[in-house]
Amino acid sequence: MTSTSPSLARCIALASGLASSLALSTTAWALDDRTLFDGQPGTGLRVTILDHEGQAPLGNEPLVVPKPAKPQVPASEVRALRNGAAIALHYKEAWYAAIRFESETPIDLSGYLAQGTLEFDVRSDDLAHSGLNISVGCGPDCHRKVNRVVPSRSLAGRGWQHWSFSMQCFQREGSDFRQVKQPFTLETSGTGHVELARVVFKPQGTPNTPCPDYRTESITPAPLEEVWSVEWWQPRHDKKLAEIQQRRQANEPIELVFIGDSITQGWENEGRPVWERHFARFNALNLGFGGDRTENVLWRLQHGEIDGLKPKAVVLMIGTNNTGHRQEDPQTTAAGVRALLGEIARRMPGTPVLLLAVFPRDEKPGTPMRRINEQLNQHLAALADGRQVQFLDIGRSLMNPDGTLSRDVMPDWLHLSEKGYGLWADAMRPTLDRLMAQPR
Repeated sequence: MTSTSPSLARCIALASGLASSLALSTTAWALDDRTLFDGQPGTGLRVTILDHEGQAPLGNEPLVVPKPAKPQVPASEVRALRNGAAIALHYKEAWYAAIRFESETPIDLSGYLAQGTLEFDVRSDDLAHSGLNISVGCGPDCHRKVNRVVPSRSLAGRGWQHWSFSMQCFQREGSDFRQVKQPFTLETSGTGHVELARVVFKPQGTPNTPCPDYRTESITPAPLEEVWSVEWWQPRHDKKLAEIQQRRQANEPIELVFIGDSITQGWENEGRPVWERHFARFNALNLGFGGDRTENVLWRLQHGEIDGLKPKAVVLMIGTNNTGHRQEDPQTTAAGVRALLGEIARRMPGTPVLLLAVFPRDEKPGTPMRRINEQLNQHLAALADGRQVQFLDIGRSLMNPDGTLSRDVMPDWLHLSEKGYGLWADAMRPTLDRLMAQPR
């Protein structure tokens, strides 16, 4: 048996490490471009055109996505055709329209993550009432989006534009890109048309399109910029500021403030009768905005919505759009809620906050969305100090004994009916009454 000298062993280890580093650095160079579409779908790929209520494979002939016998959106229409070397998508009053690439067998995109790009050409003469989102598959049932709604509206009249996204835009901790079934989807809604050409993943590329940092997105103040929100979100914010000013001038002190997303905004619609019975006596203010995520609420609070208010209590519920829309890590969403609590404390010192657990969603327990919100609620509970911030989980009050949801409480398994708002008010009453009775 022979032995190796220490100096020789170090040399061998150094050479081995260098070889491993070289192997990693040359992995991307060993990969070829993976073309999804260049006049024709790539090998083993098909193109599917989607409407909110249906889908159809794109062939060589123009198609209109078929609608069910009783459509939710009767006026909507989504159609597509091959236009030379491009795919043309036309849509009208659509809740959702998309060009989706699907693979017959899962494909491995992991080698494109480090330095790779997703690249394609896009053109449109009509996105004034629409906008684009870019989605990449990150596993069998995983998709990551980059919002390009506002930038895409400037495409009109500019001809073909080449977009290149770093694959890092779509990566998160724990994502496994080795088994991707739907590598790329171009998503939109509203009314407009868009053309798409030459879609390719490159192992080495130069991005020309920015994307947000997912690690800080939930705590970075920003307006809500979705196709369905850009027309009304800012005007609603301005209207709320005007409402607060009017109440102040009329000497109507606001004693209770609700802050949240569409579930909170629903107190103005399905929940209005319950609101009038329970909260009108407090001259309550509703600061719920449909679709909001933590960063959108943070922007609103930093732009005047609670400045100068001295309520007896604030009810805060937010986060289900963070976890639902972009499948965000619950810890990241909780960081956004923590930032909101800090903003409330700075702008309304001494005001107690009733922090609600996000409500259950999906009809049955055990679904990915139900589980991620349950994890989020564990993090939210840890934000309460029992004094200025009280945490309350009323989820069980909205569910059946077996954990399922009923349509008479949550018609779409997310938003509440009038009955649901009644259950919310009843479950919250003991804690809220105690907070409202405290001297200010």
